[in-house]
Amino acid sequence: MEALVNGRKRWVVGITGASGAVYGLTLIKQLLLRNFEVHLVITDAGWRVLKEEMDFNSSKRIEALQNQFGAAMENKQLIYYPNADIGAAVASGSFRTEGMVIIPCSMGTLASVSHGLSHNLLARAADVVLKEGRPLIIVPRETPLHEIHLENMLRLAKMKVKIIPAMPAFYNGPQSLDDMVMFLTGKVLDGMEIEHQLYRRWGEKCDD
Repeated sequence: MEALVNGRKRWVVGITGASGAVYGLTLIKQLLLRNFEVHLVITDAGWRVLKEEMDFNSSKRIEALQNQFGAAMENKQLIYYPNADIGAAVASGSFRTEGMVIIPCSMGTLASVSHGLSHNLLARAADVVLKEGRPLIIVPRETPLHEIHLENMLRLAKMKVKIIPAMPAFYNGPQSLDDMVMFLTGKVLDGMEIEHQLYRRWGEKCDD
């Protein structure tokens, strides 16, 4: 991997207007705990979902993020960019990162990325990692899926984008909603090739 700055590897994280904002927040927290540098972009619809699902004050966006990630923002471990800031660092291929995760990913954003429509910073950042040959992971959250959704996913899969749908598993014996969130977050970290112990893997002995 290529992006090591001040002892930290960089990942771009995008949060869109699909349901499941908790997945994006949990992934950010796990990356920060592992000393990664996170560059965050949130769409306007993503802010709406953060308000509805996580009680974020979407009218005071910086303050809302500081309430969650104050220390990381202060020491520049978490850097937030407005989605309209098309000239931000992550819009350029010369800004070196490990790759990008869009979590959760709406079908609208997925379609934009699939067709190379860089109409905002999040879509442009995804386009950048694709053109630079860096890993792109997309966590779609929609049901049911129609033909266009599936065709767009297939198009991205053919470009070696990892598609990790927000689907829970039960073989690990989840006891709470948090367990199910951690499972999905762990699957994303697997896709990023980052070590973790967020869920019990198949074949591992259960502690109880």
